[in-house]
Amino acid sequence: MKFLNRQTIFLIASVLCMSMPVAVSWAQSKKKVEHLRKQVNQELAKQPGVFAVAFKDLGTGQELLIREREEFHAASTMKTPVMIEIYKQAAQKRLSLDDSITIKTEFKSIVDGSPYTLDAKTDSDTSIYKYVGTKRTIDSLVYDMIIWSSNLATNLVIELADAQKVTQTMREMGANDIQVRRGVEDSKAFAQGLNNTTTAYDLMVIFEKIALGKAVSPAASEAMIKTLLDQRFKTKIPAKLPKDVKVAHKTGSIKGVLHDSGIVFLPDGRKYVLVLLSKDIQNEQAVENVMATVSKLIYDYVKG
Repeated sequence: MKFLNRQTIFLIASVLCMSMPVAVSWAQSKKKVEHLRKQVNQELAKQPGVFAVAFKDLGTGQELLIREREEFHAASTMKTPVMIEIYKQAAQKRLSLDDSITIKTEFKSIVDGSPYTLDAKTDSDTSIYKYVGTKRTIDSLVYDMIIWSSNLATNLVIELADAQKVTQTMREMGANDIQVRRGVEDSKAFAQGLNNTTTAYDLMVIFEKIALGKAVSPAASEAMIKTLLDQRFKTKIPAKLPKDVKVAHKTGSIKGVLHDSGIVFLPDGRKYVLVLLSKDIQNEQAVENVMATVSKLIYDYVKG
């Protein structure tokens, strides 16, 4: 049997000593994440419904995932993928953001091509209906689609972009489950279950790409972040965060469904992605409060 010499023993001891702090740090980090998971689950349990959470610290890579692969009706969160596709086509010179589109309210169902009409009474953005028959730039329509969640702007933009192309771009970005099938208020498609769907994980994937400047290009990602920062609906992710924390995000809601998804920017330069999805909910205001609390719990965890 061979015995190790002193130099070899010293080297082994040195390696072990250096690795111990890393192992301890990893164990402590895992313990903190599990404590956060417990806090978040306790908060979500306060309201009836099904919830999904996808959080990723873009500095450390740490994640918190809850039902991240479960399918949800996308509601207006699908408007972020549509925006990405528009910027992609602009980069490919297939269109220009300065091109103009005539504002109309009639669209064709994906089921049979029959016409259906959008009405200001069921849209979160009513001002755009004043411009029916006139032209608006693609850039301004994308902006309204995101910050006001304009359904009319969305249908005009998605008709131009092509829903199938939007979904294909999501696949290329690594979002393998998002399905963008149609515009808004297509009742025949809704009746047949032909809806836009998403998962928390996929939304996390695309927002991470945007945050890292990898959605189309650094310039396009920066432009999309600038638009997302102007979001007008702030009752969920940003609601309980300090005023100096910026959130570039897109919300979504239909009956029984409330979502929020985006990038959170801390004043010190750190940033993280957070996606909160819900379905089968009963009290929208109470669920908004729960989501805002979950967002604050995650912010406190990141801030340390």
